[in-house]
Amino acid sequence: MQIVIIGAGGHGKVVLDILRAAGVHEPVGFVDSFANRAGTIFAGLPIFGTANVLPKLRQQNVRGAIVAIGDCRARQKYAVLLREQGFELINAIHPTASVSPSAAIGQNVVIAALAAVCTEANIGDSVILNTSSVVDHECEVGEAAHICPGAHLAGRVRVGAGAWIGLGANVIQCMSIGEHATVGAGAVVIRDVPAHATVVGVPARIIKTTTSSSDQIQSDADSLAW
Repeated sequence: MQIVIIGAGGHGKVVLDILRAAGVHEPVGFVDSFANRAGTIFAGLPIFGTANVLPKLRQQNVRGAIVAIGDCRARQKYAVLLREQGFELINAIHPTASVSPSAAIGQNVVIAALAAVCTEANIGDSVILNTSSVVDHECEVGEAAHICPGAHLAGRVRVGAGAWIGLGANVIQCMSIGEHATVGAGAVVIRDVPAHATVVGVPARIIKTTTSSSDQIQSDADSLAW
């Protein structure tokens, strides 16, 4: 199936590389938020334009899409937009990744090289499991969360929607990471992390807590106005 990649940046290159290695779908180009990049070549493929070209791509029989944007909120929003436009959201799973047959994987999911998804893990829509990350048995990773390279979730960890588990972080068994929480790079989580909190250090401690605001909601809306 021909597919378009949403986001012509560094993560877009990673997703393209995974798709090419997997050989299941045919990436035909990118959609990007910067109008002045339309018609240029990126990673060997054309940038078709901004999101307003999506209906034309569907008419040209481009049926599939995947969102290659690191920002969790934006990735979730674009997934909604693509479904509304009639695209099938596909997954990018690197052939070197280990995914248990008993794991449940949603749509618009990226599982990068050498990642491990263990028995009975549940991976929600629009999740990124980045290079060499580990999601152990019976973990639940909520929609649009990002598990960064080298991060490890022990068994039965719960990660809320939109949460960010930083580079090389470790979360011990049975912990809960709240929605839109941030776990800093290299942190070791030994107690639950509340929603919207940022934790850092060994052991991880809260340094900031935010709440959803009208400004953030407006920012999300603006990011869709390609």
